Amino acid sequence: MPATRIRLKTGADTTLAQGIAAIQHEMKLPAAFPPEVEAAAAHAASQPRLPELDRTDVPLVTIDPPGSMDLDQAMHLERRDDGYRVYYAIADVAAFVAPGDAVDAEAHRRGETLYGADSRIPLHPAMLSEGAASLLPDQLRPALLWMIDLDAVGEIAAIDVRRAKVRSRARLDYAGVQQQLDAGTADPLWSLLREVGELRQRREQARGGISLALPEQEISVADGRWQLEYRANRPVEDWNAQISLLTGMAAAQLMVKGKVGLLRTLPAPEPAAIARLRLTAQALGIPWAAAQGYPDFIRSLDPARDTHVAMLTACTTVLRGAGYVAFDGSLPMQPVQSALAAEYAHATAPLRRLVDRYVGEVCVALCANQPVPDWARAALPGLPELMAEADRRAKHYERQVIDLVEAVLLAPRVGDAFQGAIVEADGAEHERRNGHGNAAAAHGGVVMLRDPAIEARVTSAAPLPLGQEATVRLTEADPLRRVVRFELAEGGPLPGAADAGS
Repeated sequence: MPATRIRLKTGADTTLAQGIAAIQHEMKLPAAFPPEVEAAAAHAASQPRLPELDRTDVPLVTIDPPGSMDLDQAMHLERRDDGYRVYYAIADVAAFVAPGDAVDAEAHRRGETLYGADSRIPLHPAMLSEGAASLLPDQLRPALLWMIDLDAVGEIAAIDVRRAKVRSRARLDYAGVQQQLDAGTADPLWSLLREVGELRQRREQARGGISLALPEQEISVADGRWQLEYRANRPVEDWNAQISLLTGMAAAQLMVKGKVGLLRTLPAPEPAAIARLRLTAQALGIPWAAAQGYPDFIRSLDPARDTHVAMLTACTTVLRGAGYVAFDGSLPMQPVQSALAAEYAHATAPLRRLVDRYVGEVCVALCANQPVPDWARAALPGLPELMAEADRRAKHYERQVIDLVEAVLLAPRVGDAFQGAIVEADGAEHERRNGHGNAAAAHGGVVMLRDPAIEARVTSAAPLPLGQEATVRLTEADPLRRVVRFELAEGGPLPGAADAGS
């Protein structure tokens, strides 16, 4: 499905800024860091605790979205006779933040960075997260340096993590690297990343892991104009994500072996949920052989096809329930992240997520055969609940901002018809009055528009055509309430509408 860019009309930016301020007020989100937190961060930034080990010889680079300044990870890969070595440097927040200090206490109140277009609410003050602690190029930085050896097929052969001084050589972005790869002009590092990334993807498939290739609805701000688009990952993003996942699995291995730490878990889908998905596939006309497992079926779906997007959307229902579990002395009853089909931990984003700093501390201690620091060990039991609340807050904030942008974009177009695909169909959701005053069931669901790139609620007097192209009419777009609603329109597709497979 092609990306769609929308240019807002004059005055929209003011409405959006006011709307985001209202969301932050409603959610009681902090507008800024308290003065004492900023002062503590400034002091810490001027006096980092640099480790003795010097690994500035490793030619690390960072790759992130354009303009990113909070750089948690830097990477280098090497080919070895019997496989590969992955170097993954993670920003060492503990080199700046002491347990219980003002910055630490504020980070515990926030839990994680919140994202909503250009309205980022960071976990740490910018002088740390975008300055002294960030792995910016040509700067000496304290880091947790992971060294993970892989065998010839991409399985973990050895793990080590320790504190070290590092220096990134360059700050790169996904689009630029992908262009170089496509043109055949990329540094050999990226060909090696492709090789390792594809090996790890094959390992994931062999384990029975899955990833949903749904196009993401993304808000961005370019040249002062707000945009909404559907965007699929570039290949280099997927290969890079495999390095982060690899590090999280390595961290989990260390903690499980040491019987202390914090895992990111996801329960396996219930058989009844898989049975419902099989019925959905049947309704959409998508073949699903009885002997084909759920992960293999998911990998067979094509996000460029509307019926498959509807199927992928339905599949998200069995990937809910992710959480954290702390353990000390005995392993949790359910330690697995089922979508990865492996034990896994969040370890690679300590500038943006509180829990990663604790996972890093545990792993460094275990690798050095040293006791886990008392401050880290004592905090483990409370982190799952703290992070669960932070996750809920982050998702709610992001959804509210997207709802606001959609409502602002569509407010001048109430009554217009649009072309889209029905990706969810819930059945009858409420009673409404028809033109004769009689009660009629309204069937609800979700329509995915391409232009503008929006997902919104849609209702119909008749059952919605799941996975099919449909013409819908905008009945409400209220920026103040952040509500957008459509009704299924009479008739077929709009003239000149994009083909369902576009």
